[in-house]
Formats: sequence, C-alpha cells, structure tokens
Amino acid sequence: MMALLEVNGLVKHFVAERSLFGRALAHVKAVDGVSFSLDAGKTLALVGESGCGKSTVSRLVLRLIEPDAGTVRFDGRDLLSLDAGALRTFRREAQIIFQDPYASLNPRMTVGQILTEPLALHDLVPAARRPERVAELLRLVGLEPRLARRYPHEFSGGQRQRIAIARALAVEPKLIICDEPVSALDVSIRSQILNLLRELQDRLGLAYIFVSHDLAVVKHIADHVAVMNLGQIVETAEADALFAAPRHPYSRALLSAIPVPKPRAKSSRIVLQGEIPSALNPPPGCRFHTRCPYVVDRCRSEMPHLAADGIGHATACHRTSELPSSAAIVPMDGGFSPVLEKLVAAFSGGPEAARGGGVSSLGADPA
Repeated sequence: MMALLEVNGLVKHFVAERSLFGRALAHVKAVDGVSFSLDAGKTLALVGESGCGKSTVSRLVLRLIEPDAGTVRFDGRDLLSLDAGALRTFRREAQIIFQDPYASLNPRMTVGQILTEPLALHDLVPAARRPERVAELLRLVGLEPRLARRYPHEFSGGQRQRIAIARALAVEPKLIICDEPVSALDVSIRSQILNLLRELQDRLGLAYIFVSHDLAVVKHIADHVAVMNLGQIVETAEADALFAAPRHPYSRALLSAIPVPKPRAKSSRIVLQGEIPSALNPPPGCRFHTRCPYVVDRCRSEMPHLAADGIGHATACHRTSELPSSAAIVPMDGGFSPVLEKLVAAFSGGPEAARGGGVSSLGADPA
C-alpha cells in the first residue's frame, strides 16, 4: 500500500550572512537530507533538541517554505510541482496546529468566525449551514456550541488549543501536523489534549506528524519515531522498539535524560561531554561525534547514513553493532517522570483521568 506522505532527501539551508553585493557567505543547514514516510491513520513523531530542524521539516512538508532540494509526495502527488490551484487543494488536505494557542488565534474574531473562515475559503459548506457546521466542530473537540459567540481571550489555554484543533478539522484533512501542541499547556491539560487527538485519529482516520521534544508525550502518542540531530535523522523506528532499545548514542542520551522518581527503578543517566556543534558550521563526518562517548576516527571523517535492519529500525551510526546494551537506559517497570506518570493514568482511565481527562463537552470554566 502506498504511503500517504513520502519525503526523500529534503534539504533547507537558510542564508545567515551575505556580502556587500548580496552573495551568500554562510548558511544555516537547518534540514540536510531528511527522508521518511507516513501511512494514513498513523502518527510519526519528530523528536530532538531545540534547533535540530524538526519544525522546519513540518513547514517544508506544507510548503510554507520552499526546500532547496528533495521531494515531497502526498497521496501520490509531487507537492513541489503543484500549481497554485493544486496547492490550494493540498492545503485543505493537510493542516497544522501550532504550539502557542495564545498566538495562533485571531483575537479580533469570535470562535464562530475563526471556524467559519476555512469553510468559506474552501467553499465547503453553504453559508446558511455554516453555523450548524461550527456547532458540530465545537462538539467534536469537546466544547459547547454556545461558546461560538465568544473571543479567544475568554478561554483557557487548553480550550484555545481545542479551538485550534477544531479549525484544523474544519476542512476535513487527511494529515495534521502538530507542532509542539501541548508544550505550552499545564501537565493536567496535556493528557486531555492528547486523549482528544487520539480519539479524533481513531474516529476520522487522521495521520499526524507530531513535533515534540518531550519524550514522555511522544511515547504515548506516536506509532513511529524519528530522532533528529542537527538537521538529520539519526534513528527511526516503531515507538515501542525505540523506547525499549534505542541504538544511536544520541537517542540513548535523550531517553536517559527522562527523570526517574522511583528509587527502585534502575537506569543510567548519560551525560554528554564535549562541544555542542552549530548548524551554521557542522563538523565533518558524523555531526554528533563531538559529544559522542563512542567516537572513533572514522566518525570524524565519514558521515554515516541510515541503515535499516530489515524490521524497520534504522540507525545512522558506524558503530551500532559494537555499542553496549541499552537495557539499563529506560527502566522496564514504568518508572518515568511525574509528567509521564500522569499521562499513563490518563490513558489507562486511572484516578488522574477521572479528575479531568477525556473529551467530554466543556463549558467556559474547565480547560
């Protein structure tokens, strides 16, 4: 079966410095040869430190910015060759939810106007039926239709993010890019939004690209994970496989940084030493070699490429087969950060969920 989204060799370099005559002197290599695919109804998480290029990838996929090289195919179509009309059609099929719900909604428009705008732009619903469709969208994300007359400043952060989700759903997309959608929210609200996203995915068959630096969240939302470092994917695998046995030294370091509050949960924290390289002037060879505890001479001169093992787990590391076991990195008894503990309870219908999870219809006061 053909993937819904196929990205191959995506490159984007931003000019950082120009000469007096306008010639580019230096570039930030934000995205450098990124490839991945996503099936309909599945979630791919792009994870990594700030500045690794994951948000730039999401904007390249939507053609909010143009790539320097590479191909992006969506539902069999080459997105980079679309004319204005075809691009408009694609924009209906792929939407984005931004990180900050306080900045992503127009404060001068009511919720009803915000949700009506995409319906009018794409001429999806006759004008007489738009209020009814707005009410349907609000109910879909757990808000009451009477709230359509209110303005964004009258809502909490969690409610605003629900409105942003409803706006994305208005055009009935196949793909939604979630760019850090819960990082600006309180922990208790995050589980509600994640529950909502998963329920909508099951109900509507949506595909998600979930951009995040929070591995606790990623563990419970993603089917597949791609770990990025300095504009490149260094490891990709099914979520369960990556969390159970990360192979790349960078992935291991990220997972080992998850706090473990349980005294009996044994894990080893990997503290990276060395200089943090810049995307403006990345080092030769493996871009992680300046901080890698397993570096050898080959790593400093030869760039590794993603190599798959035949079951979908691919790693860009020269020494994958030589590295010690990763069994001690992630505790197997569920000992994670308090954030993850609450999310586990929310998704399992435990006490935390009873205190505020789910997607029940909300008024103005709850988040």
